[in-house]
Amino acid sequence: MHPARPQVLIVGGGFAGLTAARALKRAPVDVTLLDRENYHLFQPMLYQAATAELSETDVAISLHEILARQRNARVLLGEVASVDLDRRFVTTDLGEVPYDFLILATGGEPNYFGRDVWESVAPSPKSLAATLEIRRRVITALELAESIDDPAERCLLLEFIVVGGGPTGVEFAGALADARGGLTRTMPRTEREHIRIHLVHAQSRLLPTFAEDISKKAAAQLERRGVILHLGRRVTEIDSTGASLDDGSRLEAATVIWTAGVRPTPLARALPVEHSHGRVVVAPDLSLPGHPEVFAIGDMALVEHDGHPVPGVSPAAMQQGRAVARSIERTLQKRPREPFRYWDKGSMAQIGHYHAVAQIGRLHLSGILAWAMWGLVHLYYLSGLRNRISVVFNWLWLFFTRQRATPIVTSMHHPLEVHGKG
Repeated sequence: MHPARPQVLIVGGGFAGLTAARALKRAPVDVTLLDRENYHLFQPMLYQAATAELSETDVAISLHEILARQRNARVLLGEVASVDLDRRFVTTDLGEVPYDFLILATGGEPNYFGRDVWESVAPSPKSLAATLEIRRRVITALELAESIDDPAERCLLLEFIVVGGGPTGVEFAGALADARGGLTRTMPRTEREHIRIHLVHAQSRLLPTFAEDISKKAAAQLERRGVILHLGRRVTEIDSTGASLDDGSRLEAATVIWTAGVRPTPLARALPVEHSHGRVVVAPDLSLPGHPEVFAIGDMALVEHDGHPVPGVSPAAMQQGRAVARSIERTLQKRPREPFRYWDKGSMAQIGHYHAVAQIGRLHLSGILAWAMWGLVHLYYLSGLRNRISVVFNWLWLFFTRQRATPIVTSMHHPLEVHGKG
């Protein structure tokens, strides 16, 4: 590090922040990447870790390892408490960290729409800890169902609810449906047909950001896999034994998974700037109005494209990370900045093994071709050669043997007892 050089502080090691750090590799600056975790998490495949298709080490890689060869970058493990925009420093649990340029990329967190108490009974796969907790609950439910004789309790343990019909919810429901055979392969009392998966979505069709024909194909594929769809129904209550819906019906299940919403982190919401639905309103160059040295990117920022918000997906976050790196370099060169232009590369969602849907402009694909494209794209964006090799090996192993990663849990608590219902 060279104290005389401009100091770029990046808060958040997700797709946006990490891409910005790497894009500044040849810039005459020193980069500090600050995150409360020491790893980069590949969120698009977390549901595969939750269903024991991949291990947690397949979807997480050390930030130190990624930036090891970047001589102008370092990683700090800490959490930001506040940002002083006027004095140009952030307050962390490590102390005050000054900056010349600040890139805020803190991502998002599950949005329970004012019912945060649901988080304890319906975890959301937005973090590695939550993903591992979901996997523990899924495997524990199956293990207990194998050993319990009470028919009513067995039925409750073998019912699963996924709330939210966006890409994450659709992928999670499809993965659970396909996981039934593999996870119960060595459980003689539990057949895959005993396990029922419900997908609840408040809107009338799945994947509302996709074209209608894509949504219909996704719904048909999920139903073909045995997923029970509850469309146009909103969850009004969740507890340890299931969920209540706004039509007065009740779904009983010991395991509920929440994928229905994302909101910016508390740090983003606390910034003394203009917000829209909790997201930070940024200038065309992604800087904070009145603070050209500070940028907000990724899920925490409201960025518009053709009059619509840029979606909170990893390709958009990475494009923003590269854009702010260019803006910093142009500022140092005393050249005017350019406004951010989003390139929509399309959208994809996997719906179980060997099937996916893809929308790339006017091109709509589904089936095994879309699935192959999905796999290649995700392998391309996955960081680390070791991770790529491991993921390919696990996919091939599953393809040829139908066997998943060993479904081991280190602590097995009865899901009803954990929440005081046992």
